Formats: sequence, C-alpha cells, structure tokens
Amino acid sequence: MAGPGLHQVQRLSLQQILAPQLQQSLHLLQVPTLELRSLVQEELQQNPLLEEIPKDEPRVEVESSDGEMSEVREDKTPTNEEREEFKEEFEVLSKLDDEWREYFSQTNTFRSRSPEQEEQRQHFFDSIVQQESLQQHLLAQLGFVGLTEEPRKVVELIIGSINDDGYLLTPIEELSVSSGIPLEQLREAMELVQTFHPVGVGARNLKECLLIQLDRLGKSESIEAVLVNQHLDDLGRKRFPEIARTMNLSVEQVQQLANFVSTLEPKPGRMFTTEQQQYVAADVVVQKVGDDYVVMLNDEQIPHLRISNTYKELMASGEKSNDARDYIRDKIRAGKFLIKSIHQRQQTIYNIAKVIVERQREFLDQGISMLRPLTMAQVAEVVGVHETTVSRAVANKYMQTPQGLYEMKYFFTPGFETASGGAMSNTSVKEQISKLIEREDQNKPLSDQEIVAILKEQGIPIARRTVAKYRNELNILPSNLRKTY
Repeated sequence: MAGPGLHQVQRLSLQQILAPQLQQSLHLLQVPTLELRSLVQEELQQNPLLEEIPKDEPRVEVESSDGEMSEVREDKTPTNEEREEFKEEFEVLSKLDDEWREYFSQTNTFRSRSPEQEEQRQHFFDSIVQQESLQQHLLAQLGFVGLTEEPRKVVELIIGSINDDGYLLTPIEELSVSSGIPLEQLREAMELVQTFHPVGVGARNLKECLLIQLDRLGKSESIEAVLVNQHLDDLGRKRFPEIARTMNLSVEQVQQLANFVSTLEPKPGRMFTTEQQQYVAADVVVQKVGDDYVVMLNDEQIPHLRISNTYKELMASGEKSNDARDYIRDKIRAGKFLIKSIHQRQQTIYNIAKVIVERQREFLDQGISMLRPLTMAQVAEVVGVHETTVSRAVANKYMQTPQGLYEMKYFFTPGFETASGGAMSNTSVKEQISKLIEREDQNKPLSDQEIVAILKEQGIPIARRTVAKYRNELNILPSNLRKTY
C-alpha cells in the first residue's frame, strides 16, 4: 500500500473544451478595433497566402446567403510576369512553417548596416522625447547643490524612496536600518530634499506637506499654519463650528481660512505623472440623416484581406510535393477562417448597434436623462445570439453618437418603473440626482431624504439608501460635508 505523498494517477474522463478556431473567433469578437488591426497585421506577416486589398481597387457589392449586402473588391488576374515572380518565391514559401520563419529571422538578424545608417538610427532613438519624471527632476536639482560623493548618495537614497505623489512614506528609521546610514544623515538629506521643487516634496504626510508650503509662503507662524497643524482632521470633515469655538474665531473666518488651505497642493508630484494617454477608436458611428439615425461600422482601421489568386493556381497545379500542397492548403484554410471571423465579428457588432440605436432613440435626441433601461438578454433575443456573445461583442467597443463618444456597455443598465408606468434607467436617475445637487443652496444642501422626496414628486420611487449609493458612485459628499458657511 502506497504511503502518503504525491502520486500520479491515470483517469479516463470526458470534458468539453473549446476548439482552437472557436477560441480565435471569440477572441477576435472581443478585442477593440486597434488591437484587431495589430492582430491582422501579425497574421499578414505569418501567412504568405494572405494579402491586403489596396483601398483604391474597385468595389463590387454582392449579396450574401442571408440577403445582406456586403462589399468586396475585384481580384485582378495575375499577369505572366507576376506568375513567374511567385514561382521563384514559391521555392522558399513551400517549406514548412518553422523553416519559413527561421529563414526570414536569420536574414533579418544578419543584415548589416552602414556606419551612416547606424548613426541615423541611433539619432532617431535619441530624439524620442519622454516626459521628465519626479525623480529625474529632483536629481537635476541635486546637481546644483555641490555635495561630495557620500552625502550625495544619501540624498539619492531619499529621492529614490519618494513615491509618485511626492511623499516619503518609508520611515527614515527603516531606511537607516536597511541601508546602514546613520539616522541623522538621513534626516539632513530629507530636509534638503524638502527645499526642492515642487514645493512640499519629501513630506512624510499631508500635514507636513501643507506646512512646508505655508513655510515657503512665509506663513509658518500664521493662523493658517495653526489650523493645519492642530485641526487638519476637523478641517477635512468640514467641522467649522467646532474649529471656530476652539480657535475663538467666527465660522466665516474659518471658512475663509479653509478656502486658502484648499489652494495648496496635496500631491506635489502630480505634475510629473508619467501615465500614458489611452486612445480609443470608435467601432460604430451613429449619424442623424433626416429624421432617422444611421449606423455605420468604422472598418477603416481593419485591413481588408483576400487569398492570393496566384497561390490558388499553384495549388490547382500538380507540379509540387505533398508537403508543399499541405502547407498551401493549411495556410488557405487559416486565411479563409480569419476573413470569415472578421466578417462575422463586424456583422455581430453592427446588429447589436442597430438594436441599441432603436431602443435608445430618446437618448440620441435629448441626452443622458432620457437613457432607457436595457439588458444584454433583451438585445441577444432580438439579434438571435447568446447573451455572452453580446457581452463579448460590446466589450472594449465604443460608439460615436450625436451626444458624444460612449462605451457600448454604457447603454446597458437596469432601471426603475416610474409612477406613470414608464421606465427610467439607473444612469438617468444618477443624472437627476447630480442636477439636484448642482442646483442646491450651498448653505442648506439637500439631504438624501430630501432628494428622495423630490424624486418621488417627479414620479421616481426610490429608497434613501439607493440615493446614498448613487451619490457615493458619483463621488458626491454627504450634505453635512457639502455645506458652506
């Protein structure tokens, strides 16, 4: 009998798995347009039988089996010269896929450049402009201080420990233990960094950051410094009456002091954030033509593909080995499946977009307040696909509408039934709450219960806890923190 431990056991079982082609089709359905373009470009490099159709070729409309019209481009019959060129190239392309990739990788690896070309290439990379980081900005200022090597290394350690917001969150006692540098040297280095720009950098907490800025403004002994030093927590909660009683000031004076403190920068390193901007391309464009809205797919970013006619003719001829025929046959099948998957992806997105436009016409006319409740199950039933297909199709996709650019998932939201029997989406209710708070009297802000009463008068039954939930999602403070004096 085997003892305790790990053992290998063979077991026979049946389980369902997705075929590789189905996985590829689902992946193409889910990726956004710009990523799809990259995938198609990659496939064009790997499959020599695929070619991109030039945009200037004439188009011919054909009717598909489901009665819908689609555009294709005329395939030009290759000339004798093109056939001869392809036949010469065929000696390389007929090899197996691994040999073909290895051939081109070797030719690219050992391709030499002239000294002039190498110099131009290096100049190009050196000319790429990158935004200066906070650490680089601080190190540049350190170069003007004129420290010797040892103190400079201590200051560099402090600079390297500062986070993107400009704070030194690691205690200097811990830095002293880990680096072996005396605590007093680290404290002197920290104080030096706190004199650098941006003002407040190197602080260990928000209070110290604000006090450094006040000191730089000549207000280290001012009443604002006392407010920050002794009442910062109450200031954050807007407990102005309590602060006024403690400091023997009026509420109006505390309000004025709080307004000045709010002009200080709580995150000094914010101006050096290196986050890259994210760009999106609209997958669907909705335009109003007359009284109707027209849905158009933005397929300009997706290369239009076809199977090369020359390779089709080579496949039809019998003057090649079985390996070559198998290679061409596999590449043709892979190319056809890719073209079919892209077409099916575009058609699915188009059908879903049409249903969204039909259901959200009031939104397109009047804006967010008229957004209607809509679920993916409702769209799936109309389109004739599974709900998960709709979820994949709208993921990371964007729709350009007369009201602006929106993620397609934005249009799917549950809602409320109004007193008149109509329907209103959660997004529309949030918009109503936001507008009510924008128009409120700042001296007497609306409580959640008062918002409930106003919405009930408008025919929108909603619970107080739901209003509080939506207010938090909108990043709106409670009424006691919105009050001004």
